[in-house]
Amino acid sequence: MYRPKTTVEQWRILQAVVDHGGYAHAADKLSKSQSSLNHAVAKLQQVLGVQLLEVRGRKAYLTDIGEVMLRRSRQLTQTITELEQLADNLHFGWEPEVRLAIEMACDRAPLMPVLQKFNDESRGSRLIIDDTVLTGTLEQILEQTADVVISHHLPKGILGEPFSEFRMELVCKPDHPLAQMEQPIKQGDLMHHLQVVIRDTATKPSETSGWLKAEQRWTVSHFDEALRLIKSGLGFCWLPTYLTDQAVAKGELTRLQLDGSSHRSGLLYLVLPKGEKTGPCARLLADKLLQHRSVESIDQAAANDQPAANDKASPNSKTAHSIA
Repeated sequence: MYRPKTTVEQWRILQAVVDHGGYAHAADKLSKSQSSLNHAVAKLQQVLGVQLLEVRGRKAYLTDIGEVMLRRSRQLTQTITELEQLADNLHFGWEPEVRLAIEMACDRAPLMPVLQKFNDESRGSRLIIDDTVLTGTLEQILEQTADVVISHHLPKGILGEPFSEFRMELVCKPDHPLAQMEQPIKQGDLMHHLQVVIRDTATKPSETSGWLKAEQRWTVSHFDEALRLIKSGLGFCWLPTYLTDQAVAKGELTRLQLDGSSHRSGLLYLVLPKGEKTGPCARLLADKLLQHRSVESIDQAAANDQPAANDKASPNSKTAHSIA
């Protein structure tokens, strides 16, 4: 078994000598005697068999080898600092891991700056992000398997903060037979064409809502896969506008006007399934997300889509509103 020849303290002393311009200033900063620092660096060089510092006049300078070793030593001491901080965090209840479940209808791009800020303050906690759909999202809430959930539906008895809006539209390739028909088309026109749907992520999925009457139906696990299939001309699908807008603008997709349902829209909610038992790191993540949301956009979405509200599941309903 390999036994280290050096100690973390020796590397910290070397860094201090370099950072503070010599042994005297480093000794003052570390509240140690200058002779003890000299001894520590000399011992470090001896056991390594390389010269790290050379003294010119009253100042110590890094050798070429010393520069390389110092750079790598900073990684070592930073890792040790983070490890000790993690132990301290765990002692005071800071979670080592946080799970964020996000409904696939939610556009992730605006969340990236938030996640960066969270990473800067997460104290080394790991973040697990789960993509969820339909009753899979509800399952994460009801079974408390996630710490923070962004959901398009609130189960009975569960509170949530309005977070953002979502909008889905029915699309196909421009040369698809459905696109050649006079718009708006009838629901019955869809029955004889391939429908692409997104798999419910629940352990016991319940596909009881949404339009699922196509004689041919392909199920995929993610909107990205559905988008590829639709672009190739295979059928039709309800997709979020953050995925379709660019493809429609390029002429790769066309929007279908369906009689009685031109689009589906609504609000996404941020939920803390564990309630008062939510840990401090998960609360930090939730606070960062809520600080980033656009309240004006949410209010406007609610006003614009008021007629569609009757088509959405109520907070007291246990049935998931389909986004397939």
